[in-house]
Amino acid sequence: MRTFRSVMSIALVASLSLPTFAFSFTETKAAPADIDKIRDEGMNRSHAMATMKYLSDVIGARLTNSPSQRRANKWTKEQLEKWGMKNAIVDPWGEFGKGWELKRFNATAMVGDEFIAFRSYPKAWSPSTNGIVTSNVVFVDATDEAGLEKYKGKLKGAIVFAAPERPVEPGFKPIATRVSDDDLKKMEDAKPADSNAMGGRGGGQANPFAARKQRFYFEEGVAVLIEPSSGTDSGTIRVMGASPVPSAPQAGPPNPFGGMRVYSKGAPATIPQLVAETEQYNRIMRLIKQGIAVKMTVDVEAKFYEDDTQGYNTIAEIPGTDLKDEVVMVGGHLDSWHSGNGSTDNGAGVTVAMEAMRIIAASGLKPRRTIKIGLWTGEEQGLLGSRGYVAKNLATLGDGSDNAAFAAMAGGPRSINKKAGYDKFAAYYNLDNGTGQIRGINMQGNEQLRPMFKEWLAPFKDIAASTVSVNSVGGTDHLAFDAVGLPGFQFIQDPIEYGGRTWHTTQDVADRTLEEDLKRSAVIMATFAYQSAMTDDKLPRKPAAGGFAFTSTNGDFDLFAMVDEAEFRRLGYANQVCGHDIDPSEIPTEFPRYLTISRDLHDHAE
Repeated sequence: MRTFRSVMSIALVASLSLPTFAFSFTETKAAPADIDKIRDEGMNRSHAMATMKYLSDVIGARLTNSPSQRRANKWTKEQLEKWGMKNAIVDPWGEFGKGWELKRFNATAMVGDEFIAFRSYPKAWSPSTNGIVTSNVVFVDATDEAGLEKYKGKLKGAIVFAAPERPVEPGFKPIATRVSDDDLKKMEDAKPADSNAMGGRGGGQANPFAARKQRFYFEEGVAVLIEPSSGTDSGTIRVMGASPVPSAPQAGPPNPFGGMRVYSKGAPATIPQLVAETEQYNRIMRLIKQGIAVKMTVDVEAKFYEDDTQGYNTIAEIPGTDLKDEVVMVGGHLDSWHSGNGSTDNGAGVTVAMEAMRIIAASGLKPRRTIKIGLWTGEEQGLLGSRGYVAKNLATLGDGSDNAAFAAMAGGPRSINKKAGYDKFAAYYNLDNGTGQIRGINMQGNEQLRPMFKEWLAPFKDIAASTVSVNSVGGTDHLAFDAVGLPGFQFIQDPIEYGGRTWHTTQDVADRTLEEDLKRSAVIMATFAYQSAMTDDKLPRKPAAGGFAFTSTNGDFDLFAMVDEAEFRRLGYANQVCGHDIDPSEIPTEFPRYLTISRDLHDHAE
C-alpha cells in the first residue's frame, strides 16, 4: 500500500476538462460504398494470419535492438512496399543501447538423488554465467540490516532465490474472456471529471530494504538470482528485463530516471537472473524451509550487440490527395519480450496496422490526407520509439528529456515545442491489447469526438463493435502523441487470454491468436484511418495537452505516493503496460511509472 510521505493537498486535473461546444462533422466524409469496400477486402481477402505467422514463427521474438528485431524492421518495410506503400523507411529514433540474444540455457536441480529439469527462463540483458554454475540454493531470509549480517561472506558463487513463495489459487474463473455487454455499457456511460481533490496524511514511504537487499547480492558476489513468475501459474512464465546493478541510495526525492538502464551503452554487467515456473519455485522454497538441501546447476550463454546502439522504427505511407500535407497514423509496437514469439504483444497490433494499410491500398481508395503507419520499437522499455518519432517530427515537452516529460506530467511547466508537422497532424490510432477484436474506442478524455466516433462505428454494430468511451488509458504508444496535445487513441478490445496467459510470457505465441478477431480489427482500424483522412477539418483537439496534469502545494511531491492503492483505484486510476492492467509491483524495471497511469472510469458512471 502506498501512503503520503507528508501532509499534502493534491488536485488532479486530468486533461478531461472539456469545452462546451460540440464539433460539427456535417462535412465531407467517407462514402458508405468506400466502407463496404474496406470490409469486403478485409474479411474476404485477408492477409492477417499470413502476416502474423511470418512475424511470429519465422522472425520470432523481437527484443529491442536484437538481431531478430532488426530483421523485423527490414521485413515489415519490404512487405509494406510490396503492398504499394510509399516512402517506406527504417527510421532511427535515437539512442537506445545494447542488443541482446540468448544463445544457450539450461537449468537443473537435484534433491538427493532426484533429478529435476528446472523450468525457467533468463531475463533479457542477463549476462552469461561464468561457465556452468553449480551451487546449493540459498534463500536470504532477512527483513533488515541485522538479518543480512548472518549471510555476509557466505553467498559468493551462490544461486539465490530472491523472493518468498508465491501463492497459487485454483483457476475457477476462465482465463479467456470477452468484454461483457454490462462492462461495455459502463464504459460507454462513463462521465469525465474536471478534477478530484485528494488529501491525506501519512507516516513514511515504502520500505527501501528491498533495494538494499538487491545491492547486498551484488556486494556478496551472488552467481545467479531466481524469482517466481509474477501473475501466472500452470506452467506459464512471465519474463521481462533483468534488474541493473543497483545504484547507491540518493538523498532527496528520487529521480524516476536516475541510474543506467541494464541495456544502456556502458552499463556494467548485472547478475544473471532467471524467472521460474511458480509451482517449481514454490516446491524448492518449501524444501529449503525444511532444511533439505537443493543443489542447482545453471548455464546461461548470452550475446550482447553494441555495433549499432540506435533504435529504429518502420514507417511507410499511402500518399494523400488534396490534403496530402496533413497526416493520419496507425500503428503498434514491433518490439516484444523474448521468452515467447511476441504474437499477442504485439504482433497482433503490427498485423492489424499493416493489414489496415494493405486494405486501404488494395481497395483502390484515395484518401485526402496522407495515411502513415508507425511500427515502433522500444515500447517495452518506455514507449521509446513512438516518443522518439514524436520528438523528431511533431513536438517535444520542454527539452525533450525523460525528466522534462515527467515534470510536465507531474504538474511542472508544460512547454510544448512544436515541430513542422505538429499543426498538420490529424490523429493516431494504436492497437496493443492482444489478439481480441476491437469493441470500440477510448476518446482519451476528448468528449467532442463522441458523435463522430459513434457514426464511424455504426457499420460494425453487427459484430458488437460500437462502444465509445471517454476513458483515458495509458501504458502504450498513443500516449506519445497525447502527451503533447495531439489526438492519440487506443481501441477497446476483448482481452481473450491477454492478462492471464500471454502478456510478456512464454505462451505469447501464434497459437494464441484468433484470425477472425484480427480480420475484424484490421477492418475497423482501416475505417478509422480512412474516415480521419476524408473529413474537411482535422479531429478537434483537447483544450489542454494530454495525459494528466498534477499540481501540489508540496515541493516534495511524489506522484506515486499520492494516495494509498485503494484510493488510487477508487478514483478510477490504474496502472497499465501494453494495454494490460497490472499491479504496481509488476511494472517492468525499465518502464517509467508515470507512463503507466490510466484513468478508467467505467466503474464510476453516473
